[in-house]
Amino acid sequence: PHILIFFFKIKTDYDINDYEIGKRHNLEMIDALDENAVLNRYGMHYEGKDRFTVRKEIAKELAEKNLLAKSEDYVNKVGTSERTGAVIEPRLSVQWFLKMKDLADPALRVVMEDEIKFWPEKFKNTYRHWMENVYDWNISRQLWWGQQIPAYYYGDGEDDFVVAETREEALKPARDKSGNPQLSDADLRQDNDALDTWFSSWLWPMSVFDGILDPDNKEINYYYPTNDLVTGPDIIFFWVARMIMSGLEYRNEVPFKNVYFTGIVRDKQRRKMSKSLGNSPDPIELIDKYGADGVRVGILLSSAAGNDLLFDEDLMVQGRNFATKIWNAFRLTQGWEKEQDAEIPAASAEAITWFREQFAKATAEMADQFAKFRISDALHILYKLIWDDFCSWYLEIVKPGYGSAIGAEVYRQTMEFFEDLMKLLHPFMPFLTEEIWQSIAERSATEALVISRQKEIGTYDAAVVEQFEQTQEIVTGIRNYRQSKNISPKDSVEIFTNAANFHNEAVIHKLGNVTAIYFETKTDKPAYSFLVGSAELSVPLSEKLDLDEERRKTEEELKYLKGFLQSVEKKLGNEKFVAGAPAQVVENERKKQQDALEKIALLEQKLTAL
Repeated sequence: PHILIFFFKIKTDYDINDYEIGKRHNLEMIDALDENAVLNRYGMHYEGKDRFTVRKEIAKELAEKNLLAKSEDYVNKVGTSERTGAVIEPRLSVQWFLKMKDLADPALRVVMEDEIKFWPEKFKNTYRHWMENVYDWNISRQLWWGQQIPAYYYGDGEDDFVVAETREEALKPARDKSGNPQLSDADLRQDNDALDTWFSSWLWPMSVFDGILDPDNKEINYYYPTNDLVTGPDIIFFWVARMIMSGLEYRNEVPFKNVYFTGIVRDKQRRKMSKSLGNSPDPIELIDKYGADGVRVGILLSSAAGNDLLFDEDLMVQGRNFATKIWNAFRLTQGWEKEQDAEIPAASAEAITWFREQFAKATAEMADQFAKFRISDALHILYKLIWDDFCSWYLEIVKPGYGSAIGAEVYRQTMEFFEDLMKLLHPFMPFLTEEIWQSIAERSATEALVISRQKEIGTYDAAVVEQFEQTQEIVTGIRNYRQSKNISPKDSVEIFTNAANFHNEAVIHKLGNVTAIYFETKTDKPAYSFLVGSAELSVPLSEKLDLDEERRKTEEELKYLKGFLQSVEKKLGNEKFVAGAPAQVVENERKKQQDALEKIALLEQKLTAL
């Protein structure tokens, strides 16, 4: 048999991976460079020369001795200093370390047992990986600024030091350890290294309340532990894990109950925003262009919890447009004339009843999303409540006709809704909402929106909400008729339906410009028909319409639907598909079949009438 022997170079002092291999195999650690990256005696005849110079000279020497097989360029990732551009290379040196294993075990337990909850929960796996493979923490830094390490040397040996808060306090233990009672203050020198900044940050939940120097003071006892920490997943180990460790170590209690991880904003190439890459937008310029509230909402609408956000300036446009929509809605209400003692129109009464329940429903849904730390989803609910429900539906119903006034009671209720919406929106858009809040009524500093209380979250009448959804479908169907047939909104229409009644009939009359609704009645005239649930609605066609063209369009639509129905029935007629596909997929196909059959029946009736 052949024995294959492989050789590969191990640089235990200058490569992190090689260093780990060297430790596993008990290899000698040979340091051939001094602190200035100049070769020492291990560099033989290159001693005293800079590493970059030696690299070139070695290649030259190998070539001169005919030992160089070939020389070629290749691409490699080389780290450089952000400030100086200098190449960053590992080097073995003496540092201060904090042993982590005993600190990490209890900190891992409290997260895995949900004593501290992570939102989203997926980051528990990242946390567990870090904590189960924890390294001792290098807490010393070779910097000119920071908290100087409180170690005092009295000799040249590695162990010739003591640790104390001050030089004066270090003198006695230094004399005891050295055995030299004549040791003086001048003989001590403090370690030049500074503590890692994270070594200060891991104490943050306690240090902000002076809980280190005065661990039983009133503030620390009241505020510790806090409820929620908001941070990024990129510092889950550097900061989050270490704060948990320090809290358990020094106070025997977790520092917080929830950790909410925001997404990381990246550029379109999925690179993290950084000064060195120059890919970070100027927030001041964005605010000048889109407004502070527009920027906040634009980003929040697009950043689901824990997911990274690919930054696009178009996101800010959506935020600015939302702010503009709200401001224009406010201006609309301020332009209305008020009429005292006016009766509440039926349509307005129906709108008020509906929006009160719709608001309560949205508030409950938002509270549920907030409880799950799904901030973006909560904002989406509020966005729809304001843009669609309040602006597009409620205001359209209650606004007075041209030249008319709005009843004082309807106006009062409308502005109460507006105030409640501003309270909900304030955390997302603080500047716009506070401006509107102060403009609705004259208020003192103690009545500012920022310190106002939200309405209590209560129950809502689901039936009222569902009934209005049917109303919206009916109005939308009428609007679709007008749009598809090019019928002016000013031209009134009639509705014939097989339904016994409709809820919110006054709203249908107003928004659809409907003169009459004939229940449980069919029309014998050519009509535009549509379904809302099980109810069939028919709008007699305007005399202005070209009936031949209408017949042609109906026949085309009917042909398409019959072809679609045939493809669905072919699927359902396949025993393998019905037996093998998921139940939900089969059910969806059956629903498509039923919907197509109902639409075909309507179109055939329409053709007969035409």
